[in-house]
Amino acid sequence: MDNNLQTHAYAHSVRKVAAGQDQFGEYRGIGIGGIAFKVCSPDPNGLFICEITLHQKGGPARHLHHDQDEWFYAVEGEFILEIGQERIKLNPGDSILAPSEIPHVWAYVGDTTGRLLVTFNRAGKMEAFFHEITSRCKNRSCGVLTVWN
Repeated sequence: MDNNLQTHAYAHSVRKVAAGQDQFGEYRGIGIGGIAFKVCSPDPNGLFICEITLHQKGGPARHLHHDQDEWFYAVEGEFILEIGQERIKLNPGDSILAPSEIPHVWAYVGDTTGRLLVTFNRAGKMEAFFHEITSRCKNRSCGVLTVWN
């Protein structure tokens, strides 16, 4: 991962991020949608919050985070999550926590636009990770997230 994050100024003041916008004013494509950075902390023990907007059904492969708890909040649309052996459906307003070290996967399964707010506690290098994968998707045609049928 590169150190492009050093170009972003972290202000220690109140910062409003408008609906549908990225904290740094960038478009970050992820294949079947986009991701907006909402809260980024220079402290690796701080929070990283992003909003994922999806225009097709799909999601990432099953994975786990060694150091981060990941909290999901369905803003719009319907999502299915598997955390460990549990399968959970999230509708708008529902949320769930995926603790660190527990394999999990999520998918947007709705028929319109889906929006998912994702928070990483003890963010570590999650901002750098998402910056790297979305920088590969500048043309909006990469396949970071997989289409599900």
